[in-house]
Amino acid sequence: MAETINMPKLGFDMAEGLLVRWVKQVGENINKGDVLAEIETDKATVEVESSASGVVLSHIVDQGSIVPVNAPIAIVGAEGEKVDAPAKVESGKSEVKADEKPAPQSAPTAAPVAQTSAPAESGPVKASPLAKKIAREKNINLSSIQGTGPNGRISRKDVEAALSSGATSDLRPSTPSIPVTNYQLPVSTEDKVIPTTKLRQAIGRRLVESKQTIPHFYVTHEYKMEAVMDMRKQINAYLGDNEKVSVNDFIIKATALTLRQFPNLNATIKGNEIIQFGHVNVSVAVTVPGGLMTVVVKDADFKSLRQISGEIKAMAARAREGKVKPEDVDGSTFSTSNLGMYDVEEFIAIVNPPEAAILAIGSAKETPVVVNGEIKIGSRMKATISVDHRVSDGAEAAQFMQKLAEFLENPVRMLV
Repeated sequence: MAETINMPKLGFDMAEGLLVRWVKQVGENINKGDVLAEIETDKATVEVESSASGVVLSHIVDQGSIVPVNAPIAIVGAEGEKVDAPAKVESGKSEVKADEKPAPQSAPTAAPVAQTSAPAESGPVKASPLAKKIAREKNINLSSIQGTGPNGRISRKDVEAALSSGATSDLRPSTPSIPVTNYQLPVSTEDKVIPTTKLRQAIGRRLVESKQTIPHFYVTHEYKMEAVMDMRKQINAYLGDNEKVSVNDFIIKATALTLRQFPNLNATIKGNEIIQFGHVNVSVAVTVPGGLMTVVVKDADFKSLRQISGEIKAMAARAREGKVKPEDVDGSTFSTSNLGMYDVEEFIAIVNPPEAAILAIGSAKETPVVVNGEIKIGSRMKATISVDHRVSDGAEAAQFMQKLAEFLENPVRMLV
């Protein structure tokens, strides 16, 4: 029996997506789990997998169309099966070309961020996020590449073809050499106007909304990290290079176990009701080209450190390649943001709606500490929880941070 494939919903605030490319054409065989199409959302370029096996009987929307979430996009069934396919979704056809930027939203957006590693371009270039990422890494000027996608959109394959052809030297922007001598003042350059990406616009809209509508408060705690560092060293001695666990894996596990005891922080507010989630799904902020996104470890309280580590590595890799799966980014109940790898002592994060709290994690550093009246070298890490004051209060947040210390300072409790 024929099955309709719908536009997936990635996150509570996603309303529509751009169907960038059909991977499987009408008449082609497809298996359940095979990639059917690529869509672009505010978050990333996502591969839509087929939920059925059979033959692609119909494409309900065209490439380059803006499609509402949950709207039908294709029909898969048995070869020769007759189906009454719905009319093509004309109402969702974008008046904006595939990669042109949409009109500014009514809500304020984040200020443009100069990407110093990207080559200067004469104007907006129609290219997929992955194509832009490769161009930045290889210092290629996208405006010199002819795109083969919808409306001349440049794809990853176009960039790779330009690289493999050996003609990339003609595509690299020339940078004037500025001689530098002692005491010479830097030469000023003209201002650059860089259009914000869809991802940056989405970040701006959501965080402005969060700061304007959620009454934040913050609690900071310092943790003794010697035991975690020692246990991590012991565990990694038995694991291969691609399996080693990080400090962040311990923090995710400890956070999930602590949330079991504080369901009010693993929650959301809806009108006059607080909804406490039955699952503990901890999201991890991942840096991607043009911004950041969160990937979600589902039921993190029931998973081992090794499972958590493997899932985060796999999802982060897909996020940076622009190939996230819908389940990678959906369903978070509590967020974390770790800047420890950047030698950040402490910071605060903005609550990610509709969640009630987010944990900001700093570096674990060796520092002088006083133990029994003596100065010794210890390992310390600061973390700050940001909480929606409509859901919880300072005392509960402080108790959460204390209970988190019991797991981080006695990590064997995570293993039993």
